[in-house]
Amino acid sequence: MTPPLRRCLDPDGRPVGPLPELARDDLRALFRHMVMMRMLDQRMLSLQRQGRIGFYGTATGQEAAVTGSAFALRPTDWVFPALREMGVSLWRGTTIREIVCQLIGNSGDVLLGRQMPCHFSDRKVLTVAWSSVIGTQLPHAMGAAWAARHLGHDVVCMGYLGDGASSSGDFHAAANFAGVFRLPLVFFCQNNQWAISVPLARQTASVSIAIKSVAYGFPGERVDGNDILAVIAATREAVARARKGDGPTLVEALTFRMGGHSSSDDPTRYRDAAQVAEWEWQDPLHRFRAWLTACGHVDAGDEARWTEEINAEIGAAIAEAEALPPPAIETMFADVYREMPRSLAEQMRYAIAVGEGTKFEGAFPL
Repeated sequence: MTPPLRRCLDPDGRPVGPLPELARDDLRALFRHMVMMRMLDQRMLSLQRQGRIGFYGTATGQEAAVTGSAFALRPTDWVFPALREMGVSLWRGTTIREIVCQLIGNSGDVLLGRQMPCHFSDRKVLTVAWSSVIGTQLPHAMGAAWAARHLGHDVVCMGYLGDGASSSGDFHAAANFAGVFRLPLVFFCQNNQWAISVPLARQTASVSIAIKSVAYGFPGERVDGNDILAVIAATREAVARARKGDGPTLVEALTFRMGGHSSSDDPTRYRDAAQVAEWEWQDPLHRFRAWLTACGHVDAGDEARWTEEINAEIGAAIAEAEALPPPAIETMFADVYREMPRSLAEQMRYAIAVGEGTKFEGAFPL
């Protein structure tokens, strides 16, 4: 039996179910953040096409799932992202400048150029590094939740995945262990219908991804991932359940990747234009905007002003980031040991002497 789909707003922004209680200022902040995510995607994809960054993966069409799930967490909770969750870090306090620096891999990058572009993490907002190997962040999330249980910390871990990752062995291992030990963990699946070019129908024979939780002994819920109010309601419940010791939940947010899998992908080669048009009608920004406008929480002047402010912020971040040099070569040696061994110190002195790390051309070669 297919789990029911939770929805608060229909695609035209009309209420169709119970709405979560949210302050007006929070509603406005959520919508502004969704607008910022979409604008950042547009600007960064443009930079990639110009050769100024090497790689980018957009979250266009998935802003409600990203923003709504981030909103349900406390600042002390831990996040284990996948490709399309940079917006979670932005919501939690990462700056646009830090995002742009990471995409370039320069000295302003919090990761000092040691990760691929768009493979973001940030210790200050408790966001852990992830790998392009599908699903490996999920055992990490489970392990952190296990540690939190042992330490007695009032912490929930959020492990993000796409529909493709639900077919991985790491998903099975993490879900099985989390279910057995009732860990404070939420599996948040952004089911955007495509694992690169593999459609959901070829990904699983299950009637949904949410139903897979039954085998592991914990609840699963399907939610309209383009309805931010429904995402907030479902994720709040899952996080509260985990925090009080009742174990994990698998939240499946049904959404759609409007662009390619990444800047290296051409989705027109495997996707029907009619399917894209259908999901355009369900656009999460249109839906939330319509409801907010009807309720008098925002007007056209608000969005126009935010757009101008965000564009200026992104422009300033790009200018500042592109003016920064690459990470200093000594950072490659200094972060390895607490106390640098003599042999490594000698290698560092040699690298500095011959000018290593000062010769580079162009963007990250992808």
